[in-house]
Amino acid sequence: MQLTWVLRLTLAFTLLVILMGAYTRLSDAGLGCPDWPGCYGHIKVPTQDHEIAHAQSIFPDHDIHPEKAWLEMIHRYIAGGLGLLVLCILLLCLKTPEAPKKLPLIIVLLILFQAALGMWTVTMKLMPIVVMAHLIGGFSLISLLLLLYLRIRPRRIFNSETYARNLAPLALVSLFVLVGQIMLGAWTSSNYAALACTSLPICEGNWVDNLAIVEAFSPFQGQHHSFEFGVLDYPARMTIHIAHRIGAIVTASVLLVLAYRLFVGTVGLRALSLLLVGLVILQVSLGISNVVMHLPLGIAVSHNGGAALLLLTLVAINYFLWRKA
Repeated sequence: MQLTWVLRLTLAFTLLVILMGAYTRLSDAGLGCPDWPGCYGHIKVPTQDHEIAHAQSIFPDHDIHPEKAWLEMIHRYIAGGLGLLVLCILLLCLKTPEAPKKLPLIIVLLILFQAALGMWTVTMKLMPIVVMAHLIGGFSLISLLLLLYLRIRPRRIFNSETYARNLAPLALVSLFVLVGQIMLGAWTSSNYAALACTSLPICEGNWVDNLAIVEAFSPFQGQHHSFEFGVLDYPARMTIHIAHRIGAIVTASVLLVLAYRLFVGTVGLRALSLLLVGLVILQVSLGISNVVMHLPLGIAVSHNGGAALLLLTLVAINYFLWRKA
């Protein structure tokens, strides 16, 4: 029981870290503190006159913005708390005979790697491939935590084992499609391409003739003093944005087909199928709102949260289908 409650708390905490990370990134505060793990050589944001003078002497090329620095440090503090919760889960699993042992160890290793990615995000000045990996790491972490929670609380939900076997491949394909779309979204965000197209349904102008696929998806973008606000030219950013939009259409279609098949084929997963439909509609609406309203902060952060909830729903669906199958 204690392990179950700690896992629930950790899942909520991980979602909070994901949302706070999105808020920090979208507020252009990713380099609010140019060093790691402290901030301008302090464990907190420098606020006193002598602290600010010392910070400016160490980082003469940086303008100190306390509000952005606090966003970055609050994100780090919350992430540190999440690390302690994950360590607590590992210890509880080791003490509980029937609890899994390998999965919590993998989760601990993942969060250590996440910490390294967080450091590299700052020290490599928001290099897109590193920022993208950091974002995907957060989604991977919350998915593994849910998987551990489901394994600790097994339940039978099917009346038809045959139908579960038939749906399992479609659910797995849907999960891979969603993961691909999340990666496209992370690449769009890390390259500051969210506003490269401001009209619907695809993009304004003669976008077909301006596609730059090689430049858009090259993980190496040369040497730059900083990657803040992006270094790609407009055609490359436009290509990234268009890929994300087309991916959204494909992903929504696949997930809605899965939801329909789940609803008509099994009683046990009807609630999850309805949740899946609701989240798809919400996520598409948030994506359209981001374009029409030019990326308002609240909606953009909610779009990240919606992606995390969609991923958790697909992880749960696959767990139930494949475990029964």
